[in-house]
Parts: sequence; C-alpha cells; structure tokens
Amino acid sequence: MKGTATEKPLRGAGKRPAKKRAAKKEKEKLWELRLYVAGQTPKSLAAFANLKAICEEHLQGCYAIEVIDLLVNPQLAKGDQIIAIPTLVRKLPVPIRKIIGDLSNTQRVLVGLDLRPLQ
Repeated sequence: MKGTATEKPLRGAGKRPAKKRAAKKEKEKLWELRLYVAGQTPKSLAAFANLKAICEEHLQGCYAIEVIDLLVNPQLAKGDQIIAIPTLVRKLPVPIRKIIGDLSNTQRVLVGLDLRPLQ
C-alpha cells in the first residue's frame, strides 16, 4: 500500500514575526476621544475642526470622536468631571487625559494626547 504524504505547514509559518504583529497591533489600537462642547459656538466648532485634523494626520483612521453637547445633556459633564468647555477627554488608550481649549496649539495637543514626547 502506498501512503500519501500530507504537507503540514511549520508551526508559525505564514505568520508575521512577533515584532511586526506588535507594531501592527499598536497601529490598530482605537483611540476613543470625547469632545465636550456647549452648543455650536465658534470655539466649539474650532475645537472639533482642529481635533479632526490632528486625528486624520496622526491617528489615520484608528480613532472615534464622540461630541457631547452639554446644552443638550448637561448631566454628562459629571461623569468626566468637566469644569470648562471645550474639553477633550481621551478615554482610550488609558490613562485618561484631558485637554481644555480649542485645540489650536497642535504641538501641545499632541503632547497632551501622548502622541509626541515633551520637547
């Protein structure tokens, strides 16, 4: 009787090396951001536009922005202890970070979000 040989891939064959998997996982991690505003004031609109531009450039699709209008839902300010507006809260990745203002100083926002080291 002739047996047929079956080919089995080597363990781990076809997989990325651990370093590449870790780098990809780091890139794919989702950033959860909440922007607290009070209506559609010029400062609130500027904060959202600045945040969107920063995210598009530095997080390339690995982010979610939730805009919370405190004129509509004022009780939501208590959960994240919001004392000024506009305020950006980074929920994920942990630790939680907060940035107050219209986010126009890109370098300070990047440092505040821990996307760039303090220089």
